[in-house]
Amino acid sequence: MAIFCDQTGYLPQSVKTAVMTEGRFFEVVRVEDDLEQTVLSGTARDAGTDRASGDRVSVADFSDIRRDGVYYIRSDSGERSHSFRIGKDVYRSLQADMIKALYYQRCGCGLEEKYAGVYAHPCCHTGDAVLWDDRGVAKEVKGGWHDAGDYGRYISPAAVAVAHLLYAFLLFPDSFKDSLNIPESGNGVPDVLNECRYELEWMLKMQEEDGGAYHKLTSVMHVDFIMPQEDKEQFYLFPVSSMATADYAASMALASRVYRAYDEDFADRLYDAAVRAWGWLEKHPGYVGFKNPEGCNTGEYGDDCDLDERLWAAAEMLITTGDAKYQDALSRLMREDLTKTDFGWTDVSGFAALAVLTDPAHRAVADIADGLRAAVLAEADRLAAVAEHSGYGVAMEPEDYVWGSNMVVLNRGMLLVLAALLTEDGETKAAYEETALAQLHYLLGMNATDYSYVTGHGEHAFRHPHNRPTECDGIELPMPGWVSGGPFKTPADDVGRRSIPAGTPPMKCYLDDAACYSLNEITIYWNSPAVFVTAYFNAKSLSGEPYEENIGAVRVR
Repeated sequence: MAIFCDQTGYLPQSVKTAVMTEGRFFEVVRVEDDLEQTVLSGTARDAGTDRASGDRVSVADFSDIRRDGVYYIRSDSGERSHSFRIGKDVYRSLQADMIKALYYQRCGCGLEEKYAGVYAHPCCHTGDAVLWDDRGVAKEVKGGWHDAGDYGRYISPAAVAVAHLLYAFLLFPDSFKDSLNIPESGNGVPDVLNECRYELEWMLKMQEEDGGAYHKLTSVMHVDFIMPQEDKEQFYLFPVSSMATADYAASMALASRVYRAYDEDFADRLYDAAVRAWGWLEKHPGYVGFKNPEGCNTGEYGDDCDLDERLWAAAEMLITTGDAKYQDALSRLMREDLTKTDFGWTDVSGFAALAVLTDPAHRAVADIADGLRAAVLAEADRLAAVAEHSGYGVAMEPEDYVWGSNMVVLNRGMLLVLAALLTEDGETKAAYEETALAQLHYLLGMNATDYSYVTGHGEHAFRHPHNRPTECDGIELPMPGWVSGGPFKTPADDVGRRSIPAGTPPMKCYLDDAACYSLNEITIYWNSPAVFVTAYFNAKSLSGEPYEENIGAVRVR
């Protein structure tokens, strides 16, 4: 028997549930000053067999408990859950750690002990890169974040991660007031923007004179597990792609709006980069793809369609400039067969909806906004129905447990948050919010593996990410705040394939093993949607209802 809960905790006014795999009687026990007191007892609701895990589950509801404190749940057989906390600030340090994790990925600089603590290391990857197609041309492109467990840097993932964070800041600014203890802290700019700027400054170097964006910056092969400062391989700038350039245009346009209030010169640089990238797209209206050249095994981040990237770029350029030509481009792209609701690096169409529907000036014409709003709400309704039929409350079908499944969970949480912001009916709004919060509960331990998929958060948080520094630094615990890729129904790494028996239910196809890159790697764009979802609920907790009071100058339409 097992009892699965959110190991970080629950907000006082929220729905609070845990999942039991055997038995139905439960007690909630409060722990204070080494004293234990049963504060609630009840019978869990039979939820049948969960298809993604194969578990027969019951759901214990303890929403009536609202008092701050530390608790656990136990069954009549003596089985107990991990401890958790109820309180208004239960996700505050979680959000900060998930942003600070990006600081530990900084490339081209050393991490000083006063900011990085035991994870400090010397400067890395400072040499010039050379063009893949012209080895005689060298460029200085140091900086940015290491993308994942490797030391490569890639434009499309960077654009998506930055966009998640910038929109979270725009919509929920009250949840970004804490210092992250990074070198720029205290400079009068919120630290989430300081950290994003480190990535954006690198991105500005990744643009050719004609406006195109290099697809990626990596060595030819992934290096062995060594510390970043020990990696002396030559780095290459790989050719421009239309996918990368459109993502680049979109994220630069968005960033120019955000930073305008803090640094006009920097905002102008971002704006000029966005305009030049759009100009490249106009001159290259057809798909310009990217495939790894023979002998290269670093991340490909390829895509067979760039229409969703162009859709996002058109939306951001319209909102940034108000120019009618972007309205025309957006209208044309809206007629394409695109989902309009995804926030991953492969399909970025949801960012177009996020941009249009939170634009305070309502620059997109009404039929575009109405179409995007309808798409968001229809998908939110579908996801809510999926979550309702999941024993664990997660908006995932068994087939959805793909490589990086936790990104799918969190992106769906983002979509549900957007739907809640768009909804005026109180009951429907609350349902979207509850389902969005359930995705966070799944991430933090209310799942069939019993792991919290965020390092340092929860009594049974995963500890062995596929990440070179955390495996090579000789430190027992990894940096806190990293989100694992999570269960993958068909593991693609050797250890995962050997260790997980065929037929294992998708939700249980996971190992906390650094060798399992298809199950347990970390990436910048798995952290960033988690920050967005967490920021929403931190904003609510800080200010209370209604959520809209927390979205600053941005208003949904």
